[in-house]
Amino acid sequence: MNKIAIIGSGRVGEAAAHLLAQKSLAKDVMLIDVRPGIAAGVALDIQECAPLFGFDARLHGSTDIADIVDSDVVVITAGKPRQPGMSRMDVLDENNKILLEIAAGIKQYAASAIVIVVTNPVDILTYQLWRHTGFPKQRVIGQAGVLDAARMASFVALETGFSVQDISTMVLGGHGDAMVPMTRYTCINGIPIAHFLDEETIARIVKRTREGGAEILALKQTSSAYDAPGAAIVEMIEAIHYDRKRLLPCVALLDGEYGHSDIAAGVPVVLGAQGVESVVELNLEPVEIEAFNESLLRLRDDLKTLTDNS
Repeated sequence: MNKIAIIGSGRVGEAAAHLLAQKSLAKDVMLIDVRPGIAAGVALDIQECAPLFGFDARLHGSTDIADIVDSDVVVITAGKPRQPGMSRMDVLDENNKILLEIAAGIKQYAASAIVIVVTNPVDILTYQLWRHTGFPKQRVIGQAGVLDAARMASFVALETGFSVQDISTMVLGGHGDAMVPMTRYTCINGIPIAHFLDEETIARIVKRTREGGAEILALKQTSSAYDAPGAAIVEMIEAIHYDRKRLLPCVALLDGEYGHSDIAAGVPVVLGAQGVESVVELNLEPVEIEAFNESLLRLRDDLKTLTDNS
């Protein structure tokens, strides 16, 4: 890639930019932030790591969204962060306003880019970005499932003592309380986790996965998670950059898959150079279908409060 833009130079944006530079995934990384000096300062700080980490990427910072021009990928991390005790939905109205301004800028200056939405509530804002840009649904993706699956894999590793490299996980539905961690599709080197863990422990892992972000926020108090979200962003960009056809859980626009349309939700997708190249439909059991449908019903209820007015 020639250029990747990150809109929002807070901790998630900074963590992603640093990893992108280290992995040399683009010649230029452009950081955008409305706060004067922030993006430029973050870019310069990372640039000065180049001799230590051995990368040749050039990082730039700006307050002008026009500087995303010619970007291959645009990542949106800008928005109001959660505070301890807040849910992702508590920042919906404010972040929707921010998202719509950004959508107009992307449509004007980077109309060919693949867009990765990170700002919460990510499911709803991914839909809003698609709706207000008119981009092909393959080029509008939400980052949530990669992060949630990584958290779940971490918790399984902590409970079992096995290497995280042998653990594969899958999550569906909304990001947060409405998430559906798929324990039946969670394996350790192909062996279902039910072979190693009892129902109580698995239930604890599911709960902790749903509350993963809130747990970190409650502990840190002054900031939410940023290292794992930044790494999850880069995992997605790497799949796109190298056209790896990775099977990853992402927020994607549904058009009949799983019996749903006109909504964005977490599902397994094939991620490659064109963005979401296909949605993989899992064979779900009745209880899993019910949980998934309930998750999307909650998303539709929240989305309706916005689409009626914006």
